[in-house]
Amino acid sequence: MPFDRYGVLAGTLHQHFRDTPDTEGAWFHVNLRVDAPDGRYKCAVDVDSHDSDTGVQWKVFTVDAAALGPMAALAPGFHDLARTPGSGALDYIRHPALRRRQDWPGWLPGPLRELLDRLLKSSPPWTSGSNLEAATAFEPILTVGRQILVFGEPFDTGLGVHNIHQNQGDAYGSPWWPENGIWQDGATMTRRPDGRYDVFLNKFSGQKDHTDADGHPV
Repeated sequence: MPFDRYGVLAGTLHQHFRDTPDTEGAWFHVNLRVDAPDGRYKCAVDVDSHDSDTGVQWKVFTVDAAALGPMAALAPGFHDLARTPGSGALDYIRHPALRRRQDWPGWLPGPLRELLDRLLKSSPPWTSGSNLEAATAFEPILTVGRQILVFGEPFDTGLGVHNIHQNQGDAYGSPWWPENGIWQDGATMTRRPDGRYDVFLNKFSGQKDHTDADGHPV
C-alpha cells in the first residue's frame, strides 16, 4: 500500500555530503541537512540501486516556479500532501512539469533535442550510471544557503525525510511492490537566484515508466 504519510520539506540547505561506506545502511546516499523553524532535518537521497548492477537513473533540469503550483510559496517546515493532482504532490509519470513528453530520434543533434524539450516543457530523458556518477550530477544544484524543497516520506521518529526517489513502478514480487503508489514520488529542488527551481529526479533502474492507478507497473 502507499506510504502512510507523504509530503514536502521546505527549508534552507545547510550542508550536503556523501555517505562513507556502511554508515547509513545498504545503499549509497547523498545526505542533506536542511534548516527549518522546528530544527535541522536529515534527508537521505538514494543514488544507488536496490537490485541492479546498472545503478540508478536520474534527471537534472530546471522548471519555472509556476509549474510547481502551491509548492513555491510554502512556508518553511514539513507539509503533509494529499496524494492527488493539484495538491503539490509529485508523480514522475503524471505531473506535467516532470513527465517525459516525447522521445526524439537519435539522429537529431543533441542541442536540437534539448531545444525541442524546452519548447514542449518536457523533462529530459533518464541518464543511467553508477552511484558516483549520479552524486556528481546531483551536487551542482546543492548550493548551501539556497531554499530547498525535499519531497518524500517523513521519518517516524525525529526530523528527517527519506524515500526521496520514484515510489512507483516496482515489479510484483519485489520487496518494494507494496509501497507502490501514484502521486507520492520523492525529489529534490533548489531555488535559483532567478526564482526558477533546479530539479533532481532519481529512480532505480528496475522501476518501470508506465504504471496503473495503484502505481504498479503495466
